[in-house]
Amino acid sequence: MNILALIPARMGSSRFPGKPMAPILGKPMIGHVYERVAKSPMLTLTAVATCDKEIFDYVESIGGVAVMTGNEHERATDRCAEALVALERANNTTYDIIVMVQGDEPMTHPDMIAEAVQPLIDHADVQVTNLLGKIKDAAEFEDRNCIKVVCDLQLNAMYFSREPIPTRCKVDQIPMGKQVCVIPFRRQFLLDYTKLAPTPLEIVESVDMMRVLEHGMRVRMAPTRHDTQAVDTPADLKKVQGLMQGLDA
Repeated sequence: MNILALIPARMGSSRFPGKPMAPILGKPMIGHVYERVAKSPMLTLTAVATCDKEIFDYVESIGGVAVMTGNEHERATDRCAEALVALERANNTTYDIIVMVQGDEPMTHPDMIAEAVQPLIDHADVQVTNLLGKIKDAAEFEDRNCIKVVCDLQLNAMYFSREPIPTRCKVDQIPMGKQVCVIPFRRQFLLDYTKLAPTPLEIVESVDMMRVLEHGMRVRMAPTRHDTQAVDTPADLKKVQGLMQGLDA
């Protein structure tokens, strides 16, 4: 099975311009993400999908693979679909599973790739998965940059939101889950996803996976045993710097 990891990244983040190249322990954030993801033995290839030459040139300078995409994409999934087609054409191959890893997840552990992909391997009817992390405190629960998710008893996502869900009770009263942006798709499902019309809740929540749910399909959540911290703001960057001190990949 050919498994491709794609890391979408762009300099024009509205909340944190230039975020992929922001330094963490002396290395641009996108470098941490690329190198940690590429250590997964499950992957056939790891590549960065970007519309910015600065990111492209940096990834190539560290011996990585980068793909230039258009700059019109509003969703990371659309950027990955364009990069997928380009890489398949360039490499004369077809990838079975595409793992989208957001470029602002510098604490991604290589084992997280296997955790996220395993449901696709085990269940032929699963088309897309997301890693499911634990929300540890009230501050994270209230943080709009943390995408909360509630699941059914089979660990299929029922709803994603930037608001505190399922309820405003205390975090220790009921398990609270968050989306960790390691998201594997079956190849055709990713390509089909990009042809679906954007949906109202996807737009208002600014969460790609709501498009899947609103079109009546399932997103299987896969729990991870690893703690991570995405970087959405300069304050997050400072926090991650401390967390990554001495961290082993």
